[in-house]
Amino acid sequence: MLKLGRMLIQVSIALALAASVAAAQSQTAAKPPVAHHAPVAASDHALLNPALLRARAPAVYDVRMITTKGVVLIHVTRAWAPIGADRFYNLVAHHYFDGASFFRVISGFMVQFGLSASPAVNHAWETADIKDDPGTQSNHRGFITFATAGPNTRTTQVFINLVDNSRLDSQGFAPFGQVTEGMSVVDQLYSGYGEGAPDGNGPSQDAVANRGRAYLDAKFPKLDSIKTAVIVGPAHPAAAPVHHAAPAHPAAAPAAGH
Repeated sequence: MLKLGRMLIQVSIALALAASVAAAQSQTAAKPPVAHHAPVAASDHALLNPALLRARAPAVYDVRMITTKGVVLIHVTRAWAPIGADRFYNLVAHHYFDGASFFRVISGFMVQFGLSASPAVNHAWETADIKDDPGTQSNHRGFITFATAGPNTRTTQVFINLVDNSRLDSQGFAPFGQVTEGMSVVDQLYSGYGEGAPDGNGPSQDAVANRGRAYLDAKFPKLDSIKTAVIVGPAHPAAAPVHHAAPAHPAAAPAAGH
């Protein structure tokens, strides 16, 4: 009887352990998949204090952007627009653009980006204006320029010209660099949402600024974005621009919301 009692206890323990393992496996299997986004710029706390980011950029430097469509290399020449080149250098050096979306892509015109994935970072930079640079280059295809909301209002938003937009030169848009590799990637960035609100069905700049990446992921999930943007040092000189005619009825100039 004593042996039988011990056997029954052992069987009971074994059954209890088996039930516990099965329950744990069931709970694990029932968990929904979790989406992990790329780290956003808020991880660099210096971005919350724009006054700290005033390093002078090298005479030339390259920025390597890994996007959801591929790699884009931007060659910056400080002499073209020193103030803009310095601002772009500091933003990239502190990973401001990591996780940011290409929120305004107008086919036959330009690709605009530069609102952070983090609302807190957007708020910090909202009034961090820099003065205008005199224009020394034209807005050719592949050239990158700061967007503005008027004279001396440049902050963080930039755009890449998809065609020859030399009509913008007289409006104070001063290019500071040029895409030297990956322009075919820029051409593929999703443009299906068109012009931004309120003039079109695309994202509202105010909503992007106030709600960040969460707003875009929920309302405009097809937008492409920047995984990382880093300074990689000077490489090859910028190639001669290839001119593509601007559309007959051009879209509104790239404007940065304030």
